[in-house]
Amino acid sequence: MTFNGKKILITGGAGFIGSNLVKTILQEWPDAEILILDAFVNGHFKNLIGFKGELFAGDLTDDKSLNLLKARPFDFIFHQGAITDTTIHNQKKMIEANTNSFSFLLDLAEKNHAPLIYASSAAVYGNSPAPNRVGVGEIPENIYGYSKYLMDEMTRAYFKRNPKPEHPLVGLRYFNVYGPGEYYKGKMASMILQLALKMRRDITPRLFKFGDQRRDFVFVDDVVQANLKAATANASGIFNVGSGVSRTFNEIVAILNDTLGTTHFIEYFDNPYTFYQNNTCADIRETKEKLGYFPQYSLEKGIQKTVEWLETSLKDADPIP
Repeated sequence: MTFNGKKILITGGAGFIGSNLVKTILQEWPDAEILILDAFVNGHFKNLIGFKGELFAGDLTDDKSLNLLKARPFDFIFHQGAITDTTIHNQKKMIEANTNSFSFLLDLAEKNHAPLIYASSAAVYGNSPAPNRVGVGEIPENIYGYSKYLMDEMTRAYFKRNPKPEHPLVGLRYFNVYGPGEYYKGKMASMILQLALKMRRDITPRLFKFGDQRRDFVFVDDVVQANLKAATANASGIFNVGSGVSRTFNEIVAILNDTLGTTHFIEYFDNPYTFYQNNTCADIRETKEKLGYFPQYSLEKGIQKTVEWLETSLKDADPIP
């Protein structure tokens, strides 16, 4: 399968995951024709330095953007755009941006007979016990998770109407993604990046007591791999995208100390949140079986690549406040 000569829409293409997807496609298939739609809420122009495709500033809630997309043909649609700030409590705004707009993309993909690959989230599982499995424990605890859950429900409704879709329709539930390009997410950047930025400036790492909370951390290159595999696999559905392994925050600090050559001790403090996930871990058996997705990065390897990116691209970057 080649993306050369294909017309590709990537929403949220200036954001963390979207820009990594853009770069990978153009590195592997330089003749791909990419149109990026981004509202520049989470995205940043510096993520797109070197991009020579078409960039349109807008979002799926404004008519100008919708009319532009209706008038264009697309061979593939990658939907990465969304409000991802889990601290936003404006339910109307979140549902309008993340959920209501998704119906337009379903129609656009059907009109173009194009695969539609979209970003769902592990937030749909809320605080359900790990390992997290699609179809089990889908009890979101915040409006962001609920907005993604509704997108997945729209997908399931589509499958009921179209049991054998002509082209792939795939929802990817991202777990804790980290890696190069996430600096401009600000306070929503991964703990891996936030701790790395502080520790390299000799700032003591601070964790909720006692750092033994676990997460499934997945390197961004593996997430990009999942998107590309989903677009070309002969399968539709909702799939987890993680490493399949949960690791503690204490382990992150230990790996960062080793990678940065530092010897920081951890300062622990009380967790102020009434809701906090103590353990997430993706069950990726179906993702492997149906999409051919196999994570290539251990936490150690991914942190090494992240620190290398910091040292080459963000040498003077300040810690995120």
